[in-house]
Amino acid sequence: MNVPFVSFKPLEKVLDKELREAFERVYESSWYIGGKEDSLFEEEFADYCNTKYCVGTGNGLDSLMLSLKALGIGVGDEVIVPANTYIATALAVTYVRATPVLVDPDINTFNIDPNKIEERITSKTKAIMPVHLYGQPCDMDPIMDIAKKHNLYVVEDCAQAHGAIYKGKKIGTFGDAAGFSFYPGKNLGALGDAGAMVTDDSEIADKVRALGNYGSDYKYHHIYKGNNSRLDEMQAAFLRVKLRMLDETNEDRRRIANRYLNEINNPKIILPTVPDYCQPVWHVFGIRCEDREKLEKYLNDNGIGTNKHYPIPVHLQDCYKDLGYSEGDYPMAEEISTTELSIPMYYGMSDDEIEQVIRLVNSF
Repeated sequence: MNVPFVSFKPLEKVLDKELREAFERVYESSWYIGGKEDSLFEEEFADYCNTKYCVGTGNGLDSLMLSLKALGIGVGDEVIVPANTYIATALAVTYVRATPVLVDPDINTFNIDPNKIEERITSKTKAIMPVHLYGQPCDMDPIMDIAKKHNLYVVEDCAQAHGAIYKGKKIGTFGDAAGFSFYPGKNLGALGDAGAMVTDDSEIADKVRALGNYGSDYKYHHIYKGNNSRLDEMQAAFLRVKLRMLDETNEDRRRIANRYLNEINNPKIILPTVPDYCQPVWHVFGIRCEDREKLEKYLNDNGIGTNKHYPIPVHLQDCYKDLGYSEGDYPMAEEISTTELSIPMYYGMSDDEIEQVIRLVNSF
């Protein structure tokens, strides 16, 4: 039996009729940018996140970048980001012409280690950008305490964690703003690129909206040197359909994750740690293995799809050579990058498929 790393088919089968109706509704309207689908999705997603405002954007990277821009972060400023993350987190900082300052992760949760943040703060630091990696919430209480102590903004990167909960509260509600990606593979995925930022601050929301619309507050009047980054009507309509099933699809991912956590018992495999304070949504289920390449080949040869998140950490990427980092500077991020392997995780996995993954991981 082959088990793909990810499949959209089970969810698309359930939602096929509604997605086609959403397409027809927008197509018949002949209104594709800045219409009622976008407005309704923003209202519905803000309500889902328990925030006051939501602003649709073109993608998740832009959601982060525009949030930083709206907060006035720019040339000469520094932003704390985790060393173990997708490169978009760092790029958002770079795109506002600030400098990303990396902090090593906690090896057990893969998230930024709050105990290592303060030593990286300087007089130039303006914000902390925690990433709820793989759908697991960061430990937000100490992060917010540090931010308050040093008068720093907090912009949450929620690109992989739609609906995740930290101490009974949705992620995306702790910082000044939060960015979400709706890339098709996300827990809440569009049928193309899309994103959104959420906040409780009306001034930030208004500024992000203007910045994403060429810096315009009304037609042909430009108050900022803005960007073109808007959530289009078609993707908003698709997202409205999928949002109604998000809690159900997240719960199904927890079903799969619980089986992995309880039934994978190979001593060569290190399972992710789930702190008591959080309820992950398992965008990715990442295991660790010292023989990662052999494990990957073994699983692939036996029909199990896998992925690596992420084989080259940010500080060792060619595009960030200018930051002056070297191998060994972030040992935890480097350890994860050489040992992490993501195994199948998607809505609608059958019991037989889950058992096949578990059996083969255990037999490695």
